Amino acid sequence: MGVDVVLMQVTQRGTSPKKRQLITVECVQDGADIFSGLCVNSSLPMLNRVDPYRTQILTSVDMPQFISEVDATCDLVKGQRERDILERIRELAERCAEAASLELHLQGD
Repeated sequence: MGVDVVLMQVTQRGTSPKKRQLITVECVQDGADIFSGLCVNSSLPMLNRVDPYRTQILTSVDMPQFISEVDATCDLVKGQRERDILERIRELAERCAEAASLELHLQGD
């Protein structure tokens, strides 16, 4: 039930959603269910909405709140494994915040 975090490059010619293309830029895999567990147990609104069974798409507009919630969670965790995955996710979120053509996909199983 892990939630993989995937940074996607979006290209779209014209206005038709049929022309929308996604290219994977980078991925943080959650094979040990660390991030999904943190999200399920989070009291923070954005992280708590992450569904371990579905995909949630975040844009650059969502990144300030997402980054602040990842930071707050990182401050609370005690384990190095949890801190490491949150730091890697934060790096992807920072990159997403810099460009409107990027999306952060939170991919559940």
